[in-house]
Amino acid sequence: MSEAVKQSRGQVDDSRPMDSSSEIDELPTGQDYLDSLDDGREIWFDGERVGRVTAHPAFATAARSIAHLYDALHAPDTREVLTGIDRQGIRTHRFFKPSYSADDLIASREAIRVWQEMTYGWMGRTPDYKAAFMAQLAEGHTFYGEYAGNALAWYQRCARRCLYMNHVLIDPPVDRAKARSDVKDVYVSVDKDDDRGIYVSGAKMVATGSALTHATFVAVNSGVAARMQNGRDEDMAVVFIAAMNTPGLKLLSRPSYEAAARSPFDAPLAARFDENDAVVVFENALVPWENVLVYRDVERTKGFYAGSGFFNRFNLQASVRLAVKLEFCIGLLLKSTAASGTDSFRGVQAAIGELIGMRDLIWALSTAMVTDPEPGIGASVLPRLQVAAASRVYMTNAWERVRTIFETFLAGAPSFTVSSVADVTHPHLGEIIDTYYRGTGLAGKDRIKLFNLVWDALYSEFAGRHALYERNYAGNQEQQRLDILRWAELRGDAGRYRQLVDRCLGDYDETGWTVPHLSGRNIG
Repeated sequence: MSEAVKQSRGQVDDSRPMDSSSEIDELPTGQDYLDSLDDGREIWFDGERVGRVTAHPAFATAARSIAHLYDALHAPDTREVLTGIDRQGIRTHRFFKPSYSADDLIASREAIRVWQEMTYGWMGRTPDYKAAFMAQLAEGHTFYGEYAGNALAWYQRCARRCLYMNHVLIDPPVDRAKARSDVKDVYVSVDKDDDRGIYVSGAKMVATGSALTHATFVAVNSGVAARMQNGRDEDMAVVFIAAMNTPGLKLLSRPSYEAAARSPFDAPLAARFDENDAVVVFENALVPWENVLVYRDVERTKGFYAGSGFFNRFNLQASVRLAVKLEFCIGLLLKSTAASGTDSFRGVQAAIGELIGMRDLIWALSTAMVTDPEPGIGASVLPRLQVAAASRVYMTNAWERVRTIFETFLAGAPSFTVSSVADVTHPHLGEIIDTYYRGTGLAGKDRIKLFNLVWDALYSEFAGRHALYERNYAGNQEQQRLDILRWAELRGDAGRYRQLVDRCLGDYDETGWTVPHLSGRNIG
């Protein structure tokens, strides 16, 4: 542990205001959140413009699932674990403010866990996800130069209201072999600017959950930024925040698993936890100057991602979320194998043990991140980078193994079901269902209910999207590994690894051993 972090652990906690009267508490309720979505945003779904998001069958139940998180900020049994007061006197979700010690990070992890358990780990881009970045603007706003005031103001705004942000960092998969400046008709770029702000056009992907958010954070990821050049890419060297109701901003959504769910009994996860992904399209959209963080500055566009602490923090949120999701899957496999009467089989028990080991490994990585942090921006601390990077690589490949275990050890059991809840409730089918669909110690209706949940989690179209999400949400597989190598070189780890081999090579030569403790053992 570094000396700076050791000192931070023992520092006086000055994150609370001097007296309770100075506390700023503007945390929204669930109803406040739902009301905030009715702002005239332009969302397109199934060939029509969506009216009220909170009443639309593609988004309404997911919106209420998010509202439930906001209500927990006020509930007596969760308020203290979820919220704290930052150094500016703002009461906010603990992960929405910077951390200044390992204890702060531990408390933030617990707040993330409580929210994630409320969605059983099935909503990855809940408001705490982008808080991984927005919280760092408090200490890191000076990075943005002439726009530093904007960055600090956005931290304060986000912290006060626990704003739900999405982000779009990825260019559409069009002409990626070309320089970005040669694809300006597709990629986000600046059209012009005036006294009001900048005008941008182009598309970004994939805006997960964006229909339910307050604003979108627009930038480029580390891989794209590394290829940007001064004198060529200034029109695309921008970082900004756009409210979801910005004129000229359109969301084009993918199909909705929530809308396709016929009932909670048939699709208990898809019916409430579908974070509908969308493409964001800007058509000469005005971004006011107060929402601009970087403008026509290639070096800052390249540097903000690495210097923001976002990578370290988002992987903490993601690790906690996946650990909770795995806990859910462990329980699901325990109950479903018991319902099939196979829970005492040696191979089944070994598979469940493997899942538990996977969960424990991810949780251990999150523990390493929060208990052995590194100095961050200003006085803040961050989850340790190398551990965050290792967790990223493991997590984005773990879900494939989870699916394989379920497919192998439940075999065809999840397909042994009925067409819909209508069959379960039909009076003429009750006896048949009770007789032929029962599980081991489980009534027919209850067995079908359990295995519908299994199907929705591991086999449905909703489940297929989650498999794709788990694999790619943290960047492409090559970039994940290239980042680890680059950071190992920059932080001296790779040098230490080479030195270890060099030391071994120095232990001997063509004449024999060269180290004192073995020199008398030369042969020949």
